[in-house]
Amino acid sequence: AQMVLASLLQSCVWLLVLPAHVFTYLGLWDSFYKKVFPYIMAKMAPAYNHKVCKQKQALFSNLRTFAGPSGQLTLLEIGTGTGTNFQFYPPGCRLTCTDPNPNFSKFLLKSLSENQHLKLERSVVASGEDLHQIPDGSMDVVVSTLVLCSVGSVQKVLAEVLRVLRRGGAFYFLEHVAADHSSWTYFWQKVFDPLWKCFGDGCSLSRETQKELEKTNFSELNLKHIYVTPHWIPSSPHIIGYAVK
Repeated sequence: AQMVLASLLQSCVWLLVLPAHVFTYLGLWDSFYKKVFPYIMAKMAPAYNHKVCKQKQALFSNLRTFAGPSGQLTLLEIGTGTGTNFQFYPPGCRLTCTDPNPNFSKFLLKSLSENQHLKLERSVVASGEDLHQIPDGSMDVVVSTLVLCSVGSVQKVLAEVLRVLRRGGAFYFLEHVAADHSSWTYFWQKVFDPLWKCFGDGCSLSRETQKELEKTNFSELNLKHIYVTPHWIPSSPHIIGYAVK
């Protein structure tokens, strides 16, 4: 009965966002929203970063242990966006940034100017599913935060992560995920999914990213479930951790 009600409410939400779907069908929504979305993220990202600051500090505290023989850390960030993770990366880090949306570039440059302890090697406009511009086994670390919720295929992104990582390199992640299926949080995730996808640039509330990570051929997976405040919002359930190739 709960899922029938969720489907009914989801249909109501879908009707609310129908104009956006019409614009999408006409090919007008994506080009418009891809210009607007970076401004929205630039406003929202600092507040989110403040909420998960301690978790991010703990997550990235051992990045240096994955540095190559030269002692320098080569790091690829997928879906860099406005560069909100830069402050957590160690000094001298050789950084490669990718994002499918070129409209983030001015926000990225601003973040780099505020984090001069980093060295930007290159910035590439590319989706996580196709990182062909990054050579095989060239990265010590790959980072993805709040990205796997909106990619077309988590499986393809993780395959690319494995390809570009050197053996013994690590993939760091912080992602919001589906709640327990018997919970009211999952109920509301299913209800609001159409709205969230429309205004979150394809972001899904009910994606079970942890299952894809478990299926991927990593030699080691360190994963924990956390809840980001406020706990009542549908995007509160998260996974955080790192996996070793």
